[in-house]
Amino acid sequence: MAEQTRLDIQDIFKILPHRYPFLLIDRVIDLTRKERIVAIKNVTINEPFFMGHFPGLPIMPGVLIVEAIAQAGGALLLTEVHDRDSKLMVFTGIERARFRRPVVPGDQLRLEVEVKAWRGNAVRMEGIAYVGEKRVAEAIVTCQVVDRGRTQGSPNDVDGGATPAK
Repeated sequence: MAEQTRLDIQDIFKILPHRYPFLLIDRVIDLTRKERIVAIKNVTINEPFFMGHFPGLPIMPGVLIVEAIAQAGGALLLTEVHDRDSKLMVFTGIERARFRRPVVPGDQLRLEVEVKAWRGNAVRMEGIAYVGEKRVAEAIVTCQVVDRGRTQGSPNDVDGGATPAK
């Protein structure tokens, strides 16, 4: 049986814990296990962040483009985790984020994420976001799979614990 290389929204729901309004990928159009994923995010004026970013000039926040890259990478990573219902993927780093062009309602983001290093439960990935053939953003993200209970943090944690990757 051939491996599944495309995922629809129902498949994504089975892999990622994110839901509206924070699920930022709509479809996976290509997946090569442990190597690469290409996902799509359809950007519409109905996105809640457009109400305030910016009134009269709606632009998708760059941090949410990086989040979409991380979610695509998370879908790739979590397909390898069999007990993912008891796990979360958390961000451990973002490097070299660059925003080249604004993303606006009506755009379709194509998120191409490639694994650079995969060691145990930690992954370093390079993501590039395109609208059409134009590169709009890129970033290197590092993530780690942790037990859901670990995200509760301890009193010594500055932010209350690990931040779930989005």
